[in-house]
Amino acid sequence: MLIDSKNSLLLVVDVQERLLPAVCEPRAVLRNIEILVEAAKRLGIPIIATEQYPEGLGRTVEALAARIPGECIHAKTHFSGMAEPALGSRIEESGRSHVLICGTEAHVCVLQTATELQAKPDRQVFLAADATASRRDENRRIALQRLMRAGVEILSTEMVVFEWLRRCDRAEFRDLLALVK
Repeated sequence: MLIDSKNSLLLVVDVQERLLPAVCEPRAVLRNIEILVEAAKRLGIPIIATEQYPEGLGRTVEALAARIPGECIHAKTHFSGMAEPALGSRIEESGRSHVLICGTEAHVCVLQTATELQAKPDRQVFLAADATASRRDENRRIALQRLMRAGVEILSTEMVVFEWLRRCDRAEFRDLLALVK
């Protein structure tokens, strides 16, 4: 299954000031998330972000907070974003059935949110593996395996961008190509 831009929503999970520096390869993960956010904005794809207990872990990192409207960032205390009524409602109200997830940590909040989203009828969850991290890479690998078994489609950032584009004659092609190069 290919991810469809007209039916997609980007969910950025817990990329926060005190958490991001602790994960494996934080710069590469952040760069890939920035690419996804920028591509989503240019293609008119809604973006939602979460913050796990921001009082303790800090807010969304500035590089992303500057690109995501404040009303699209939701604080949460549950590990699964789907356990937060406001976030679940926001996803439902979007009318989008393809949810692309990225963020931290793969084996906790990303996994629980993706698993609960995937269990919803008429919903397909995609995960950008190179835009998702944990403090220990072993935990990330185990989470990806578990999510694949649950039916979540595992993609790379570049795969997402080109599937969202589908064609090289779109006006956004050159700008998005420059982002991934």
